[in-house]
Amino acid sequence: MMQMGTALRDVDVAVRAGRDAAADGGTADVQVGGVQAAGELGLTRGEFARAVQLGMVRAARPAAGGAARYARTELDRARSAAGGADALRERVEAVAGAEAGAGVLGIGPSRFTRLARCGHVTPVGYRINRYRAVVWLYLAVELRAFAAREPGMLRGTAPEADRELMAAKEDLRPRRWRGRHVGLLLRRTADPWERAAVLASVLPEEELWAAVPDPGERIVLAALAPPPPYGHPQVPASAAVALRLLKAEPPEEVHWYRSSLDFALTGARGGQSKSTGERGPT
Repeated sequence: MMQMGTALRDVDVAVRAGRDAAADGGTADVQVGGVQAAGELGLTRGEFARAVQLGMVRAARPAAGGAARYARTELDRARSAAGGADALRERVEAVAGAEAGAGVLGIGPSRFTRLARCGHVTPVGYRINRYRAVVWLYLAVELRAFAAREPGMLRGTAPEADRELMAAKEDLRPRRWRGRHVGLLLRRTADPWERAAVLASVLPEEELWAAVPDPGERIVLAALAPPPPYGHPQVPASAAVALRLLKAEPPEEVHWYRSSLDFALTGARGGQSKSTGERGPT
């Protein structure tokens, strides 16, 4: 076991080099920044961020300053895999809010809200509007697929399970989004400590302290924690609203993430870390 000081010294290496598992390996290829990559793919910055989030475009090794870089061969691969720039844009097209989502499905906003709150469609992102309200984003391609798969849900009365959820004022959108977000982050890395950091980032502080009593380990997990998703607000009042979306809330959800973190830490403590190059942080 290495000493904690070694782990903390290597945190910068963890952030820069530990993410090589997500790189495409084309380091000899010409690499460009995110803005230029988005332009070459014909995407807006938001669309490009979703393409990266969904694993359609993979980052190469980070530059010296830490900014993500993208190999042109990877941009060509992403474009051809999607069937061209127009097809790629269609795959990352998102609509914001109930009215826009309802328009894609050809239903009323109130029905769309019920479908979303009951977990039939899963948000891909969020925005906080000027009234500090959460506006959920949905992939248009997924909404169309849902309409084709479940045409009966677009007409008629709500199923009994949905009526019970609405009567209890349940809203599954935050939980479903967190599950999607965490799953996508876990797919980006095979490093055991980075995977543990993803799971730790979702737990409320008191649960994290109970799950990870070692303060040194908590420092390492915090240093490796993923940044907030694209579109996370910078204004403090709005950021406070968005921050609540990043943390598990229902007890059963908290239990699931804590159990997953316990399992991940057991493997990380005894395994070789690609981030630190050592066995465990303690």
